[in-house]
Amino acid sequence: MSNQNGGVDLPASLAAAEGAAALPDPGGFDAHTHMDIIGLPVDGLMAAGQAAGIRRVVNVGCDLPSSRWAVSAAAEYPDVYAAVAIHPNETGAVYREREPVLAAISAMAESPKVVAIGETGLDYYRDYSAHDVQQTWFRAHIELARRTGKALMIHDRDAHEDVLSILEEYAPWPPYSVIFHCFSGDAEMARRCASAGYVMSFAGNVTFKNADSLRRAAIVAPAELLLAETDAPYLTPVPHRGKPNSPAMTAYTIRFLAHLKKLDLADFCRHLQNTGAQVFGW
Repeated sequence: MSNQNGGVDLPASLAAAEGAAALPDPGGFDAHTHMDIIGLPVDGLMAAGQAAGIRRVVNVGCDLPSSRWAVSAAAEYPDVYAAVAIHPNETGAVYREREPVLAAISAMAESPKVVAIGETGLDYYRDYSAHDVQQTWFRAHIELARRTGKALMIHDRDAHEDVLSILEEYAPWPPYSVIFHCFSGDAEMARRCASAGYVMSFAGNVTFKNADSLRRAAIVAPAELLLAETDAPYLTPVPHRGKPNSPAMTAYTIRFLAHLKKLDLADFCRHLQNTGAQVFGW
């Protein structure tokens, strides 16, 4: 699906994504969101998601308070699940309290509705935490994910080679146990992730006009290794770019990805649901 200049046919993909109707059965889910940052009532966010065909959400922690919030929301709402971790940008701030902080994350991870350890990983775009500190925390989160049998939800920004290298230290990985949240690599990285069996979760930025490399990665990624997410309240997909994001907006990204990959929408939703069940165990 390319235009004469070699780029992905963006207008057609966007048109396919803008349908107002709810996703067809079996619908979709938001694989990564931050409802605590959105700041709106959870029941309203979930009702809007259900109306769009978004059946479940995974609310993701970035530090101890947001991880606790995620666990609490998951306990209260049947279709809300949680991920817990210290975000790489937060690791420097808590480095001196590493052992008690990790103990708290480990205790939260025992909750049956905590389905992933994340978001963890490496962020070399910002300089909030030294690279070696981030890597130490990343390895600690990996070891927790392996010990608990939970999926590992990775934040990878400008750190592809180091992330892949550290993951390789712990190979082999069980199928569907590693998720690249808000996948940011190119087609070659998508091939490498697919070869290793890593799941790639695409957010609303795949719909942005300047994201041709990201769209090529989504085309290369096998449908059975794809997820869709919002990373709300950030990265709102077209046609609502610039407005606050919410789990319901995952429907636009799902429609966009289905058209991009030339898949029937209901069939693509079935792929997503099957992959979600494999990754998150719900």
